Amino acid sequence: MKYHVGRPNIGSRSDLHRYLDEILDSRWLTNGGQFVERFEEGIKHVTGVKHAVAVCNATTGLQVLAKCLDLSEEVIMPSHTFISTPHAFSWIGLKPVFCEVDPETHNIDPNRLKSLISDNTSAIVGVHLWGRPAPIAQLEQIAESRHLQLIFDAAHAFGCTRNGKHIGNFGDAEVFSFHATKFVNSFEGGVVVTNDDGLAGKLRLVRNYGFIDDGNLIGNGTNAKLSEIHAAMGVVSLEMMSRIMEWNVSCHFLIRESLKEVGVKIVEYDEEEQNNFQYFIVEVDNRDERMRQLQEMNVLAKRYFWPGCHRMSPYLLEDIVLPITEELQERVLVIPLGIANSDKLLKAVTEVLA
Repeated sequence: MKYHVGRPNIGSRSDLHRYLDEILDSRWLTNGGQFVERFEEGIKHVTGVKHAVAVCNATTGLQVLAKCLDLSEEVIMPSHTFISTPHAFSWIGLKPVFCEVDPETHNIDPNRLKSLISDNTSAIVGVHLWGRPAPIAQLEQIAESRHLQLIFDAAHAFGCTRNGKHIGNFGDAEVFSFHATKFVNSFEGGVVVTNDDGLAGKLRLVRNYGFIDDGNLIGNGTNAKLSEIHAAMGVVSLEMMSRIMEWNVSCHFLIRESLKEVGVKIVEYDEEEQNNFQYFIVEVDNRDERMRQLQEMNVLAKRYFWPGCHRMSPYLLEDIVLPITEELQERVLVIPLGIANSDKLLKAVTEVLA
């Protein structure tokens, strides 16, 4: 058996099949049907936000959000993130400006961010890496003082909290991913969440070409809608969310206990907060060799996010140097979690990382 990072969690097949029959019987397959509405309501229920706007994926969600906020020129973000974060903005003509991260939290370093702000900066993009919140309060203070928009790539952080408040309620808006690899998934999909009534209205217009109703176009837009079958999978996944989180917690602490005497650095979560424990991350020497050994034992550990966005095309042309980020990206190893894991995985991880 092979153990995968991000192996999809599958909810109730019988419920999904029943929902599919309802969709087919209604012949309402897309364009904001009942399951998109149910999915959005479920997101609002979990997070406590006022508005949840479902989109076809989180990358498109970031782009729709950027358009609705009228972002221009430069946006500051960490390089220690999945390539979709800078690509989302670069693809629509904005320039990602990469910031160094804190070596302990792996999140954007607000102290280093200040020196990157210029007259061309329109927004700060925080990333809640591994589901651990970015330095929200500091970023909010900087954004407010410099009159910048603040948005969060919350792809990893659905179900997580900061000071007891759910991720989704910070900045101007946040974007969740419900890609198949996320612990709650809609096959492929995303949701933009905000407490701003006006922004929510714009998001709903832009995701559907700018139509306010059937045939009445009041602005420009794109096709960022989520289909009914994707939303139905999201509903099924939300219905088993608590079970998945309980399993992740169990797996996390089993692996952590098995590594107690090994001496590797484990990226910890704040146990005073709610966490989805979607990832188990360690920092190790000789990372690539240890990854190879684990993969030979069918434990398909991965290096995230190597070699770093700033060292990938097209961004490497700018010759950016981020030493803390680069060191992390040579040490970080992500271990598989999830419902399919077993004692065999624990034994393999302990042997290789010892």
